[in-house]
Amino acid sequence: MSLFQKSKFIILISFLSFINTDITAQNGINASTFYKHDEYLSSDKMEGRFPGTKENNKAASYIKKHFRRYGLKKFNKNYYQSFKLFVKPDINKVKSDTVTTQNVVGYFEGSDDSLKKEFIVIGAHYDHWGWGGKGSSSKKKDTVAIHNGADDNASGVAALLSILEELLNAKTKPKRSIIFIAFSGEEEGLLGSKYFVNHLPVDKNAVKVMLNMDMVGRLNSDKQIYMGGAGTFSDGVALMKRLGEDSGLNPIIHAGEVGGSDHVSFYKSNISSIGFHTGGHPQYHTPEDDIDLINSEGGALVCKYIYNALIEIANYKQALNFIKQD
Repeated sequence: MSLFQKSKFIILISFLSFINTDITAQNGINASTFYKHDEYLSSDKMEGRFPGTKENNKAASYIKKHFRRYGLKKFNKNYYQSFKLFVKPDINKVKSDTVTTQNVVGYFEGSDDSLKKEFIVIGAHYDHWGWGGKGSSSKKKDTVAIHNGADDNASGVAALLSILEELLNAKTKPKRSIIFIAFSGEEEGLLGSKYFVNHLPVDKNAVKVMLNMDMVGRLNSDKQIYMGGAGTFSDGVALMKRLGEDSGLNPIIHAGEVGGSDHVSFYKSNISSIGFHTGGHPQYHTPEDDIDLINSEGGALVCKYIYNALIEIANYKQALNFIKQD
């Protein structure tokens, strides 16, 4: 090879290395990945992802595609866990009062021969209020317009998929196994998570902790990430405080105050649970909960914090036992 050819070769390798580095930098937890998932799920074409609609099914298919892409294993040869729910009259553009929807579920097997038999669950609901009606919390209670739910809860699913991609790229795999789940039917009364807890694909005693993300896309100027249930397992409060150091966040940590989202279904079944959110806002359950109000940079910070918590808990040296809170 001539000196000129060698020079061209070195330049080519440097260029390819630059491209590879740039692509790697776009994977996993970052603002652009978070925004991409949120934007798709909260677009007008998804019509609010109401259970029983083709748009809800389309959202489930999007999540399933990423579960498959990132190598999650299936339970019972299927990423879907179907169930039926009752839809109140005049609440949405649904023809039947009983509809079928689905949770989307997969798992990542742990690296430790013994601890991989235990499971940490991380989840977020992907359904929302569709066209609103009686589900809307706007000043006009029966507002009929697309409720995109960019924060509630496309943001939680964006976090779930970002965290999953980060886990895929990690050099060291967690010791315990991790179940990733996107729930449907949350808005109708935590129905997807209730169904999952009552139809677990693994032994209930093997499910040790559940982490839930519901409305994590509106980080405020004080960088506050709220959580309830940190005291439901040993040293949970201390862990969440430690992870807050140098995180760029101001964690507001409650040992109890488990809250009102899907993690409650687990807590009521004596499974340790933490619920994460970035706070309420006037656009909650209204047609104005749109992507232009999402703080994707803040979403990435929240994802990193929750990812670190997930890995720490999956590698916990002490036993993970349920602690009931008052």
